[in-house]
Amino acid sequence: MGNTKRKTKSRIYVCHTFYHVYVAILKEMKQQREETPGRYKKADIALSSISTNFENLGERLAKTGIFHKVIALDEKREDFFPELAKYRRNYSNILKHMINRMIFTKKLARCEIPYMKVVAFEAYKDIYVFCDSDPIGYYLNYKHIPYHAVEDGLDCLKNLDDAYVANHGHFKLKTWFSRHNLIFIMNGWGKYCIDMEINDRSVVPTDCPRFVEEPRKPLEKALTPEQKKKVIQAFIEDADKLMEQLKPSYEGEEFACFLTEPHPVDVEARKRVCIDVLEKYCKGYRILIKPHPRDMIDYAELCPNAVVLRGRFPVEVLNFFEGLRIKKAVSIVTTALNNMDFVEEKLNLGASFWDAYEDPEKHAYNKKAGLSLADK
Repeated sequence: MGNTKRKTKSRIYVCHTFYHVYVAILKEMKQQREETPGRYKKADIALSSISTNFENLGERLAKTGIFHKVIALDEKREDFFPELAKYRRNYSNILKHMINRMIFTKKLARCEIPYMKVVAFEAYKDIYVFCDSDPIGYYLNYKHIPYHAVEDGLDCLKNLDDAYVANHGHFKLKTWFSRHNLIFIMNGWGKYCIDMEINDRSVVPTDCPRFVEEPRKPLEKALTPEQKKKVIQAFIEDADKLMEQLKPSYEGEEFACFLTEPHPVDVEARKRVCIDVLEKYCKGYRILIKPHPRDMIDYAELCPNAVVLRGRFPVEVLNFFEGLRIKKAVSIVTTALNNMDFVEEKLNLGASFWDAYEDPEKHAYNKKAGLSLADK
């Protein structure tokens, strides 16, 4: 199966978010620890700008030397190509729908070629793709290049396995088409997807024969002190300044931290969510706000008495700061909360919390697809 061109490069990680880069680093550092001395060959990493502005992360990554090469990948959303829109219309006729989808699958991949050719994917022995629902998945299948899919966020399939949710009507038929490379379905269903790495099989309400459990926590725990320093250097420009923000201003002061989300999409609704959460769950504490990397609200202006953790980085990086302790952390559905070892009390409110701020249908993905809600 796949491209027969000689594999001259070791590995490449294709990342779409800061969290993807974090997991790619963990995986690469494991490779470095376990590889026979003298045989270890650094991987490359590609930072796709399709959904995230990585700002100067690429420069910091390059300085750490974790990867051999840091590549900027200019993937394009499908709406960048207006000629594709007619193939994405919703038809009640399954035959017409599938024909259009087959055409779309090939045309999108062909449209992406000028933007993907900056990377010679066919030359890599292993390709790891986070969120292969983005055009990279279509492109690799079109080019018959095998790759490993990696879950988009920690246990993200728990609340939304988009492969199933987006295709739950005639699911078996659609997956048959995908496995024969006639259409493309993400998360392990593409013909050239070797496997799909997930953190915890027990919390995923769907099934795919290509799911492979690869827990993240052991990767963190196995890091050497030097590797932990490099993770911090990669994501945080001024670690000392950040630690100053996290020091109590008087003896006995305790912190409560709210982890924001990029949802609801309506900014004013998201502001109300923040204010209500702080009022209901964080009273009596010194408040920390950790904005989601894709959440652009100015929380310093919205909540002037709170400490807003500056910098766009995965909250898991804070695990590597010695002596950090937070009394309470609150999130809506952010699964990263479970991975914050420095927090004493963790409160995940669940997607139903949003029901008061937006139409419940907008976030009840699993329910609409007939799946049980993992966070009910």
